Amino acid sequence: MRDFISVLAIDPGTTQSGYVKLTEGGIVEAHEILDNESLLEKLERKRVTIPTIVVIEMIASQGMAVGKEVFETCVWIGRFIEAWKTRPGGEILCIPCLAPVRILRRDIKLAICGSARAKDGNIRQALIDRYGPGKEKAIGKKATPGPLYGIRSHEWAALALGVTYLDQNRPGWCNAHTS
Repeated sequence: MRDFISVLAIDPGTTQSGYVKLTEGGIVEAHEILDNESLLEKLERKRVTIPTIVVIEMIASQGMAVGKEVFETCVWIGRFIEAWKTRPGGEILCIPCLAPVRILRRDIKLAICGSARAKDGNIRQALIDRYGPGKEKAIGKKATPGPLYGIRSHEWAALALGVTYLDQNRPGWCNAHTS
């Protein structure tokens, strides 16, 4: 079975979604926030030349009533998965290692912060520490950008998702990009 070389992590939303593309060594190759239709088109017209694994944050029941937004996000998750699984021309993707992976937000919090009670700020700080340490080294400034320069909003959640996948499937990857 072929192995992946990059990770495309998607943080889905009701109208917009963020993505981060990482090498298997954790280097951020691309990141963007797009309206969902644009991201869907990007996935549908993909021309992948290297094996890429798609990882999507999945919604789970927390035992509370949810609103329309949660169900709308679930619809988009399904549409993104289907778009990735089908190549242009309708050919179904047949390489098992490239099937989309879904990871729950709770599992991301546990993997990044060690606590299911972690908030977005805790996750962001843990990522900065991992890629830094410290904001100056991890994010940097316009004149001296760090590896996370320009990451914003939904992209932080997508980065956490990608890092979680790498932690679970590529032990020791983190040291590969900090030398």
